[in-house]
Amino acid sequence: MEAIEAARMVEALSGDARAAASALAGASTRVKDAALRAAAARLRRDEARVLAANQSDVERARAAGESAAFVDRLTLTPRRIDQMARGLEEIAGLPDPIGETIAAWRRPNGLEIAQVRVPIGVVLSIYESRPNVTADSAGLCLKTANAVLLKGGSEAQATSAAIGDAIRAELVQAGLPRAAVQLVEGGRDVTRGLLRRDDRIDVVIARGGETLKHMILEESRIPVVKHFEGICHLYVDAAADLAMAERICLNAKVQRPSVCNAIENLLVQEDAAPRFLPQIVGALRGAGCEVRGCPASRRLVPDLVAASDADWDTEYLDLILSICIVPSLDAALGFIAQHGTSLAEAIVTEDYAAARRFLAEVDAAAVFVNASTRFTDGYEFGFGAEVGISTNRLHARGPMGLRELTTYKYQVQGAGQIRE
Repeated sequence: MEAIEAARMVEALSGDARAAASALAGASTRVKDAALRAAAARLRRDEARVLAANQSDVERARAAGESAAFVDRLTLTPRRIDQMARGLEEIAGLPDPIGETIAAWRRPNGLEIAQVRVPIGVVLSIYESRPNVTADSAGLCLKTANAVLLKGGSEAQATSAAIGDAIRAELVQAGLPRAAVQLVEGGRDVTRGLLRRDDRIDVVIARGGETLKHMILEESRIPVVKHFEGICHLYVDAAADLAMAERICLNAKVQRPSVCNAIENLLVQEDAAPRFLPQIVGALRGAGCEVRGCPASRRLVPDLVAASDADWDTEYLDLILSICIVPSLDAALGFIAQHGTSLAEAIVTEDYAAARRFLAEVDAAAVFVNASTRFTDGYEFGFGAEVGISTNRLHARGPMGLRELTTYKYQVQGAGQIRE
């Protein structure tokens, strides 16, 4: 794409989004919710069209030699389309945070001050190979009166377009601006141009791999909320219920290995290892998972593949799991601090003190006791959907739902006061 054409696209997309955000700010909850429910119904009606578009994307990905995990993230099914529709309906059923009073107080001079939730404004969502993000981000941004620019990966272009068309058609029917939800076409010149428009775009929400991460962080003049790697751990403590630990481990690794909240490393306390390792390795292999291990693990299960130093820092997104035996909770905490990516971590234990330490000391957006990391998800948290799972500390962390797409302002009412 020529530079002039890319610049024109950036100007038009960002300008239309800013205008749409201003128009959305006055939209009522009733109108927004009606549009969301209508969009859900349209997605179900358009199921055949969406699946056909998705099939073309999937065939292209397979022809390009993409991994099975990549293809799984890209693939839609009738069930996954229904999940997208149900997500939009759940968002419609949630309380509208816009206009909510967070806090209010009266000063001695009579000024009445209220801290009130308002939209962020214009959101640029950049994501790879997950077409459901198109519906999730559009729905959450619409409910919070944010205009959204959706830059999905080229590998899901046909699918995202079909989903976006369904949602945008219902926006227009509801009397809302069509530009409230825009799909960004064009290559990196357009993306880079948008990342420089801090005069019109308020936040970038980015989810994807290393290449995307470096490009966005290097190019953006706009604050970035990051959803990148998910190297998640499960620690099986000496005081763990081993039957529970097996169920949780299998779910966290095998149920859907191609997503960021699946575990990549299993840590086992050395006293529990002789009883737990043979059974969990057998169960994992029975589910088709390749298991790699540290030297201590391989002494207990000699035919394990040897884990390399690189394995502990690898997001497989596939049926591969690395196991490390550790001497203590302190060692597990140190291992997670060294190799984790602050997305989700879990412990299985019946020891209350160990559970409390893990919750307090692990630095991650979501920390679990006796539950699978797979619950790190906006839908599972009751948000209806998510625009991403933030590993930032500011301004949002963890699955990002409605409140994470708001900021606030102070509304101050007086009766003629002046500052002395």
